[in-house]
Amino acid sequence: MTPHRTNGVALLSRFPQTTGQHCYGCQLICVCSDADMSVHGKRKEIYKYEAPWTVYAMNWSVRPDKRFRLALGSFVEEYNNKVQLVGLEEESSEFVCKNTFDHPYPTTKIMWIPDTKGVYPDLLATSGDYLRIWRVSDTETRLECLLNNNKNSDFCAPLTSFDWNEVDPNLLGTSSIDTTCTIWGLETGQVLGRVNLVSGHVKTQLIAHDKEVYDIAFSRAGGGRDMFASVGADGSVRMFDLRHLEHSTIIYEDPQHHPLLRLCWNKQDPNYLATMAMDGMEVVILDVRVPCTPVARLNNHRACVNGIAWAPHSSCHICTAADDHQALIWDIQQMPRAIEDPILAYTAEGEINNVQWASTQPDWIAICYNNCLEILRV
Repeated sequence: MTPHRTNGVALLSRFPQTTGQHCYGCQLICVCSDADMSVHGKRKEIYKYEAPWTVYAMNWSVRPDKRFRLALGSFVEEYNNKVQLVGLEEESSEFVCKNTFDHPYPTTKIMWIPDTKGVYPDLLATSGDYLRIWRVSDTETRLECLLNNNKNSDFCAPLTSFDWNEVDPNLLGTSSIDTTCTIWGLETGQVLGRVNLVSGHVKTQLIAHDKEVYDIAFSRAGGGRDMFASVGADGSVRMFDLRHLEHSTIIYEDPQHHPLLRLCWNKQDPNYLATMAMDGMEVVILDVRVPCTPVARLNNHRACVNGIAWAPHSSCHICTAADDHQALIWDIQQMPRAIEDPILAYTAEGEINNVQWASTQPDWIAICYNNCLEILRV
């Protein structure tokens, strides 16, 4: 399905690829008619969806038959929250809400099963008080299992984030404010034609940091199954190997010991990852081969950064999004020379709190701000 052209705004401005000229006059949003579009080269497109609540968590589906489907999580400061599944209709070129279901507390992260071939059940995971696995059908979404690692307590330590292993979709990792990371094994009943219940069990739990752990992400290094990294309130990036959990490697420590909120691995080169500090206005690029010293700092934002997304198809492009309403795309191939300016920029109508680059269709980036989801063609 290829979405049709919509009228409106030219979104992302690009340096001309054929000249050395810096056509940066369009760094901010440009209002163009269809006739003007040819001046800027490739047509830019935007599709917008307005939810009934503030959107925080958001993620693209990777199934080949559901290309323009996303899951959105509400951010309402109370127990009752929602998750919506939305899809772009080819005929109307508009987003349609396919399903809405209840979720306890806001989702800290949403992720579809990384199943690009459609051989597993159509599953969605959410983190909050627990890790929940949902089965999605055309008519309903139902809870398949709730994964709780605190069997002996009436209280749970909230999960800050999780990651779903792309090489082995039976593995998930969660990060928690209780200083631990937990690796879960999932039994998905992947034989087609059978409706097997999904279940999960703890494969291992480890104390990952001295303080709260805020994010976890599997690396593609070493086969892509056993390596992962985490960041937390102690201001460090730590790397682990499931085969040798008796020790970890500190990749980076924030000089001021500011908490690190997010990390994101380069999708094409597992030597590189990006991280950002709480209330920080820059994104730090790290090379695991040269620990503790950033190879680049991306610092054009004028307010705190909230999201990072590497290009799925390129080792040298990354998108950052922040409270300054800006989504910026950077070309880092000049490293270790300083990266001074982004090559693309988009100004949204509000503080951008999440950005996701579609892994199966690299021309599309999704952002969310206020109650809006926008997908941008780059």
